[in-house]
Amino acid sequence: MTALRAVPLALIGWLVCVELTSGVLQGYYVTLTPDIARHLGVTDADVNWFEAGQLLLSALMVPVLAKLGDMHGHKRMLLVSTAITAAASWWMAFSGDFWSYLIAFSLQGAYTVWLPLEVALIFDRGRRTGIAPSATRRAAGLLVIALEAGAIIGALGAAAAFGAFGEAMPPTLILPAAMVSLCFFAILWGVPESEPLPGRSLDAGGFVLLALSLLTITSGLTFLKIGGVDAWWGWAVMAIGVALLLPFGRWVLGRDDPAIDLRVMRRPEMWPVQLTAGLVGVSLLGAQTPLATYAGTDPSLGYGLGLDASGRSILIGVYLLSLIVGAAALAVLSARVRPRLLLIVAATLVGVGYLLLVPFHLEVWQVFACMAVAGIGSGALVGALPAAAAAAAPRGQTGVATAMTNTTKTIGGSFASSIFAIVLAVGAIGTAASIGGYIVVWIICGVTALVAAVGLVAVPRLAFADPEPEPVQAA
Repeated sequence: MTALRAVPLALIGWLVCVELTSGVLQGYYVTLTPDIARHLGVTDADVNWFEAGQLLLSALMVPVLAKLGDMHGHKRMLLVSTAITAAASWWMAFSGDFWSYLIAFSLQGAYTVWLPLEVALIFDRGRRTGIAPSATRRAAGLLVIALEAGAIIGALGAAAAFGAFGEAMPPTLILPAAMVSLCFFAILWGVPESEPLPGRSLDAGGFVLLALSLLTITSGLTFLKIGGVDAWWGWAVMAIGVALLLPFGRWVLGRDDPAIDLRVMRRPEMWPVQLTAGLVGVSLLGAQTPLATYAGTDPSLGYGLGLDASGRSILIGVYLLSLIVGAAALAVLSARVRPRLLLIVAATLVGVGYLLLVPFHLEVWQVFACMAVAGIGSGALVGALPAAAAAAAPRGQTGVATAMTNTTKTIGGSFASSIFAIVLAVGAIGTAASIGGYIVVWIICGVTALVAAVGLVAVPRLAFADPEPEPVQAA
């Protein structure tokens, strides 16, 4: 409890409300996806552009907003991102065409910077106590619990609201917009500001180069998802994006206050954290659609669970509950277990859970059990990674460091989503993907998580830990 007292409980309470809202946004619209497609008069395949647009814009916005938070205060940028999210949510409620909804849904991705800014703000408040790392990990665990609980509430609430409003889409979409708007005032009145370092600069040139690189990489991944592995233009665009990282690296290494300080990112306590975020994003963001499609596959093919919509929702619910268990374990164990060991164990659980699906995937209970194991590890990592990045960053760079875990996770998820779409299309039986494709997906998810666990071994043993108390000198 000592670590938690390092950060005011009132602050954590207000931020829990923010993350609850973030979870609702993540669960609400996914449940309504087929109905939104009918409302806009588009096909189910066109809906994939909504997620692609939001992932792309969030990857561009998050580093900039986080840097501005380090410069001008994390609360201020939390308010700005919430205002953007609220405006986009209201726009979505009243948009009636594909392009308008696509732009609004993409802008709504500003909420993805909430957790990094919150972790940076919490770490700043706890910095004066000397136990900021453990206090931040425990608080981050509570925030992730609220996030996943909100996702469950959003998924269940969307279906209930849609039915209560007679399947009318505008009033159904007003509810999350109103919730985000209330969130703005909760932050305004309840969250104190952090203490930014004076004399900082934005480094617009560095962010432009980074944005161009991320834009071309994610665009190439989208082209691959649409055109398949033979879409050479997708590979070409992605190669251009990777090549743009070279001038970006030269630019930021030549500046005193760069957009992303690569000197900090290559520290032994930082690069394994960022690597882990990218590798775990493969399963955390890229494997959910294959899981849902496998659960709905007809068992007459010799594999699949044959679950209907309600059965699939139960599977997703079990996975979300396991994320909550993992986040709760992070909150409880953060002051008792070395953070480095905690990260290694969590990444290992993710890898083991997915690799167990290779031999155990024919029975419903087997899939549920494997996903629960992977979910516990993922839930711990969602909170532990930004907290670890904040502990490893120097003062004035906590926002950017925590935001980069989100950006690398998004890139990892986008890359995996494109690769998985190609893998599952090979050898497909009608509309159903082959069992070989699913096994490849599970192996990729498991191996990448285990590689992340091995990479975390390179972290110094006492990294992210609270400073050891100085021994009392004998008279």
